[in-house]
Amino acid sequence: MKGVDTIARIRREFFVRGRTIKEIVRDLHVSRNTVRKVLRSGATEFSHEREVQPRPKLGAWTGELERILTANETKAARERLTLIQVFEELRGLGYEGGYDAVRRNARSWRRDRSASVSAAFVPLSFAPGEAYQFDWSHEVVLVNGVTVTIKVAHMRLCHSRMLFVRANPRETQEMVFDAHDRAFAFFKGTCTRGFYDSEAGEQSIQ
Repeated sequence: MKGVDTIARIRREFFVRGRTIKEIVRDLHVSRNTVRKVLRSGATEFSHEREVQPRPKLGAWTGELERILTANETKAARERLTLIQVFEELRGLGYEGGYDAVRRNARSWRRDRSASVSAAFVPLSFAPGEAYQFDWSHEVVLVNGVTVTIKVAHMRLCHSRMLFVRANPRETQEMVFDAHDRAFAFFKGTCTRGFYDSEAGEQSIQ
């Protein structure tokens, strides 16, 4: 859209100062067609509206992309696809568009997902025996003069903040079960629900 000021200047340069179309195009950085249109018309403003708004080639593939991204989020961190791999998988299904459209839509999808996760409410205070929080970490320790990496399970009562830690040489499902069993024995009871940290956010299991 060309504003009133630009149109007025084009006419002033041509009719008052006697400048050529070529000079006006060069100095005002407008096209020859624009200058000719302004000089031939009495309009004070020009605008252009597309009758058909073009859509990116992703179009109908948005649903398929979201399906791949959702499935990807459920995988372990080391098994997750990169955006390039997601793009290649989409191409293998018949998508003919470019990578940029996939990248933009994937980022938008993740922002929306993060916003919905952050909106989840987790109370800041708990009654005795109501809840516990479970997490785990990898720690480097020295055992008999040898440096090794161990897996450490952390369980904390949400009310009293009492902590129980259990180390294990391997990260297995049995490690998780063993940590829960020994923690509940140590706490002399179980809680009605637990909070488990994950990359997607804190999840509650009752």
